[in-house]
Amino acid sequence: MSSEGQIVLYDLPSKSPCKCWSLNPWKTRFLLNYKGLDYRTEWTEYPDVKPTLEKHVQPNKEGTAYTIPAVMLPDGTYMQDSRPIANEIEKRHPSPSVHLDSPVLAKLEEIMPQVLPALMGVFMAKVPKRLLNEASIPYWYETREKRVGMKLDDLEREKGGQSAWDDCKPHLDEVTAMLKEDSSGPYFMGKEVSYADFVWGGFLIFMQRIGTDLYQKTLETAGADAEVHSKLLLGLDQWSERSDR
Repeated sequence: MSSEGQIVLYDLPSKSPCKCWSLNPWKTRFLLNYKGLDYRTEWTEYPDVKPTLEKHVQPNKEGTAYTIPAVMLPDGTYMQDSRPIANEIEKRHPSPSVHLDSPVLAKLEEIMPQVLPALMGVFMAKVPKRLLNEASIPYWYETREKRVGMKLDDLEREKGGQSAWDDCKPHLDEVTAMLKEDSSGPYFMGKEVSYADFVWGGFLIFMQRIGTDLYQKTLETAGADAEVHSKLLLGLDQWSERSDR
């Protein structure tokens, strides 16, 4: 069990100076930071995820079996996957609420599965080259090449150019419109922070961590209204400061 009152967050490390990089763990880290909960990070390389978790949790329904983020709660309960973790944290620590029942979040969770596949050719080959430690690189290539059915360099060459950004733009435009709905901003719900902000903020930080080139291209693709995305990240600054670099 963790020390009294402390949560253990299992996250994926990366090369110095930025350890926390992956969008899904960022959702959980944002949540813990926002709620002011005491936690420590257990950095877990990809090959160590299954050995670390298999004695404590059931394989998930997505077919990837064991995934990060995972947490061990103070009572010794283990959980994996960002949304079930969010549900449990919100149940145990309801204030301040992150509005898991908001229609904005429901809509964003429908959009996200369209955004990431559109950009696979853009980021998939860059992650091991720019972010991962040596211990995780072979795992990334093996599992991701199996997933996409080709070498990652071929994926980048064939599907990683402007066409990927063009495919992503309609989904990015949807998110931009959602951020503009409440002009009091900078969050999806205006001045009210919600879990939707952590979902999209995690994606934006993910792109930043891979490289400023990808983040700037994200903003460029968003067009004239790109500032709503950078303002969201700025609004989340106080909860992204603790990234355990």
